[in-house]
Amino acid sequence: MTCALIARVFAFSAPLLCTPVVPSTLAQTPPPAHTAEKPKPTDWLIDPAPFHAEAIEYAERHEIVLSNGLVRRTFRTQPNFATIALDNLACDRAELRSIRPEASVTINATEYAIGGLVGQPIHNYLLPEWLDSMKADPKAFQYRGYKMDTPRARFDWKPRREWMSAGGEWPPKGVSLDLYFAPPADAEALKDIIVVVHYEMYDGMPVISKWISVHNNGSTSITIDSFNAEILAAVEPGSMVGGSSSDFNALPRMIQVETDFSFGGSMDSGLDVQGARWTTDPLYETQVNYERLTPCLLLCGPQVGPGASVAPGDAFESFRVFELFHDTMDRERRGLASRRMYRAIAPWVQENPLIFHAGSAAPDAVRRAVDQAAEVGFELVIMTFGSGFNIENTDPKYLAQLKELADYAHSKGVALGGYSLLASRSVDADNDVVNPKTGKPGGFARFGNSPCICSPWGERYFKTLYAAFEQTGMDVLEHDGSYPGDVCASTSHPGHRGLADSQWNQWRTITSFYQWCRARGVYLNVPDWYFLSGSNKTGMGYRETNWSLPREQQEIIERQNIFDGTWIKTPTMGWMFVPLMEYHGGGPAATIEPLDQHLDHYARRLDNLLGAGVQACFRGPRLFDTDRTRDMVKQRVAWFKQHRAIVESDIIHGRRADGRDLDWILHVNPTLAEPGMLVVYNPLSHEVSRDLRVNLHYTGLHSKAVLTDASGRATTIELAADASAIVPITVPARAMAWWSIRAPGH
Repeated sequence: MTCALIARVFAFSAPLLCTPVVPSTLAQTPPPAHTAEKPKPTDWLIDPAPFHAEAIEYAERHEIVLSNGLVRRTFRTQPNFATIALDNLACDRAELRSIRPEASVTINATEYAIGGLVGQPIHNYLLPEWLDSMKADPKAFQYRGYKMDTPRARFDWKPRREWMSAGGEWPPKGVSLDLYFAPPADAEALKDIIVVVHYEMYDGMPVISKWISVHNNGSTSITIDSFNAEILAAVEPGSMVGGSSSDFNALPRMIQVETDFSFGGSMDSGLDVQGARWTTDPLYETQVNYERLTPCLLLCGPQVGPGASVAPGDAFESFRVFELFHDTMDRERRGLASRRMYRAIAPWVQENPLIFHAGSAAPDAVRRAVDQAAEVGFELVIMTFGSGFNIENTDPKYLAQLKELADYAHSKGVALGGYSLLASRSVDADNDVVNPKTGKPGGFARFGNSPCICSPWGERYFKTLYAAFEQTGMDVLEHDGSYPGDVCASTSHPGHRGLADSQWNQWRTITSFYQWCRARGVYLNVPDWYFLSGSNKTGMGYRETNWSLPREQQEIIERQNIFDGTWIKTPTMGWMFVPLMEYHGGGPAATIEPLDQHLDHYARRLDNLLGAGVQACFRGPRLFDTDRTRDMVKQRVAWFKQHRAIVESDIIHGRRADGRDLDWILHVNPTLAEPGMLVVYNPLSHEVSRDLRVNLHYTGLHSKAVLTDASGRATTIELAADASAIVPITVPARAMAWWSIRAPGH
């Protein structure tokens, strides 16, 4: 909604801003006030269909309820707007203990609460009968109305369906709720400012998204110095009389918080959620902890800035917060829930092409790489680091050469692009990020030194990136050293005014570029957690120098890395690495070239990766050197593509590789005709036969299942009441074996 339209609605509205746009399927019969809503009798991780999001106003109670049967957020609309209940329905647990403002924003150096109620007697818990005696804070922004609708896409996405086995609905289905707030009566200077608090709840998963926007309908610019898009006084994760904040933070929480304001060079979720922090609650005087250090207040805002200037007629939009409500402390189930969320709110993470890192960017070498990729079924060629590829080269002849190569690759059904290094390097003193303590570059950046991407160099760099993709038709970027969150104290860089807006503007620069790539179908390998801003893949998790170890050691470590990395990532979210040619040393013992001479090892690496649904960067001069090598690669790629849907689905973790016994994983997807696949690896020098106990709950199968091995031999097995089964297996020496799992009759 534009600022002008919002202004008109405010001018002519009654207490409700506008007639709610309610999806026709929403139930209109109100439940009894403040009573438990029983979860529907099914597991949402197996069948999400019954859990439809709805938003309903109960005018007689002055309440609005967001619910999908898994999580419910209840709001009071008078005397001001506030969250009064947050219930985890899947495990019958209240997550809210105290009312706080819906958000906060600091405008022109003055902080304002957005909504909220005051007067709660204690903050350990919240009783409904206290609500009528609670008051609105006269200094807070006041609620004026709402609008209900359906979720909106955060940005455009051009899917690469040929690299996806399933899914990819965008935006996710559900319901949205926009809440409009006017300034307090005594803030005359802000009389034309409107703050909107936005909520989305999605079908089929216990996830709520939230963000705010600030609309300037006035005649002068304002500055958004800081904000909190979410303020949640949540139930503490535990009670410790003498514990410290770090002790509490080691406890698992039932609420997982993610934001798209995420960076820091991390390949793992939760380690660098820059926009969310659990902090102590100064109002919570009756907590058990003697020093009142329990971190049970969630604040979602940047710790620096944004320092954003909002001109008349413009609007400022915060980052997005995503809250996932877990129903267990079980590690596997929590991981499944997180992976399900990411597939819904960032569906491009399911694009999972087979990747060849071509060792040379010379035109003839690139054409050979494309030819080999097409012949064996690889789908994407990256001109790797050290190959000679230089996306910063603006010479028209060079760009024309890249366009010719991209056109050639596309004629073969292969995507083409290259590698670029951004942050983990120094440009010069005029363009590097400036240390706020010294006024000079160096000594504080995430990677030691780093260019400021709002510097003159940074602006030229991104202008070059946009132009390169527009002019060449390339459709792949491996963006190494992506913006890690460095601040910059320079006051001469054109893209930011000073320290306060330096982090926000740099983050906006890089995420705007990633979102532009997403709209064009440009594939992004980014070694950082930029998934919610458009990146496709990050590292699965590995130490680069391990690929200089002897080949046989790499095999086991590779499976360990995949096993460990897929607790929080889907198989499609992380890349691995295969040194066809030497990488970080190690000599002939570490590399696979000549490929035909190490054919068995090469085959095992493909089995490790494709059997897990994980793609690696196969880096070298070629994918095959003999017909025998070519046929081996083609056979394994063909197997992967035949079973792509299930092997790219979630992993249930069986036994981690240790080189001493069998290790195994189970792929599950109850929506498929092939809802399960058991993949077992034997690192030993002799064949192994045994019975494995495997739990098939997340396949959605009941009573019986049919296992079919590589030879086509089918075996029917009985499932216990908990869906576990005894599976007889035989795995040849130093090999991988697999069993497709289906329902009887399928």
